[in-house]
Amino acid sequence: MFAIGKKEFSSLFQSIMSLLMIALLLVTSYYSAKFSDLLTVGAGLSASEAEDVHTAGLLFLLVGFGQLFVMGLSHDTINRELHERTMRFLVTRTSRISIVLGKYLGIWLFWFVCILISFLIISLFSLKIDLFIFSQTIALVTFQIALAVLLSVLIPKPSYTMFLGVVLGIALPILGVWVAFTNNLWVSWLKFVSPYYYLINDDYSFLVIFGLAGLVLAAALALFNRREC
Repeated sequence: MFAIGKKEFSSLFQSIMSLLMIALLLVTSYYSAKFSDLLTVGAGLSASEAEDVHTAGLLFLLVGFGQLFVMGLSHDTINRELHERTMRFLVTRTSRISIVLGKYLGIWLFWFVCILISFLIISLFSLKIDLFIFSQTIALVTFQIALAVLLSVLIPKPSYTMFLGVVLGIALPILGVWVAFTNNLWVSWLKFVSPYYYLINDDYSFLVIFGLAGLVLAAALALFNRREC
């Protein structure tokens, strides 16, 4: 499992798209923190609201486009192996659970490192690291990665997951935020299965997102165990 995770982690850092994604995160973090004072004055934020303004740009990027980024990099983490016929080799050497968990761990560590570096850059301007917001961000990315793994298990062709990854990456944040705030009784119940709902309040309800990610990952494991390699 750890060998698979290490390989997935290193391969992500060797991808051109990943490097561009890292650059985008770091540049956003830098300029968001650098010009946070101007944003505070221009928007007329209160003292409590201004405390988190340094992370505003990074949070907007990850909440609005995080799912798209994760899907773009890891939509084929499982079905690529199936398509290239290398999955049979992995299955003969290790368990299916280790394959899925290893892939997931490698992707998760990649995003953890990227987000950690981004927050460290922000801390140079804010002179602190907001562990609460950092934990919320990690919780959201944890769910997004689990969804990408599930999609890669569910759909066998990487070309299909690439298209669906773009569609879901754009649609899910919009629908998630709408469901979280809507008063429509027919769809408002969906907010309880949306990670965005648990990010609204300034409490530890975001921990539920880790549970949702676990359920999604469990579904991916169950489907993968039934799939022929």
